[in-house]
Amino acid sequence: MKFRPCIDIHNGKVKQIVGGSLSDLGDQAQENFVSVQDASFYAALYRDADIRGGHVILLNSVDSPYYEETRRQAFLALGTFPGGLQIGGGVCPENAEQYLDAGASHVIVTSYVFKDGLISWENLHRMEAAAGKEHLVLDLSCRKKGDQYFIVTDRWQKFTEVPVTLKTMEELGSHCDEFLVHAVDVEGKARGIEKELAALLSEYTARSVTYAGGVGTMEDIAVLREYGQNRLDVTVGSALDLFGGTIPFKDLIRLGQH
Repeated sequence: MKFRPCIDIHNGKVKQIVGGSLSDLGDQAQENFVSVQDASFYAALYRDADIRGGHVILLNSVDSPYYEETRRQAFLALGTFPGGLQIGGGVCPENAEQYLDAGASHVIVTSYVFKDGLISWENLHRMEAAAGKEHLVLDLSCRKKGDQYFIVTDRWQKFTEVPVTLKTMEELGSHCDEFLVHAVDVEGKARGIEKELAALLSEYTARSVTYAGGVGTMEDIAVLREYGQNRLDVTVGSALDLFGGTIPFKDLIRLGQH
């Protein structure tokens, strides 16, 4: 298990939000923390601690009036820690190379690949050709419906018909380098992890999988280690002291460096 840091950018500011509250209508979200620092400040912290593989997420849609400022912040982060951060949010074949050239180690994709509720193999092949499999992370962020987890797109607002299963991960795994999975129902709430999802994700061993969502304490990380069979990397957002939480960043640095 490694610690994977994050820089979430919404309306041009580094924030921590309740994931399920995000709405494109009015660019609204329930905020846990809004930073007075810019994205390069956090990128420098991660760089100086030598913690690689964190993700920068643009939380505004392309047609948002805040999109360009959000994107500018993302480029600041990538330029501060070249090769150390991944980037997601509106990534497509047309802009993937630009992000990689700006310093991203990987591009993270959801909505472009999971189109109209299904896997678009055509779009996946386009992304693979544009970025290279070795630079591609597939985001399987999901919410529970009934007794199954389903991938959600468009900043976690739309359910697809694609379940998160071992079979799905095996089918997609040959086309990417890693998976990122936000447990959206608990994202930003810091009230405990989705144990069932962690156990499900741990069954897949062919690629790195990063779990995000619900971590509120170091005990939650221990629970994730148990249910994830020590195979999952972890992202800590709202609970981290850098973002107004109680888990000290220094306690996670050693975890991130292994």
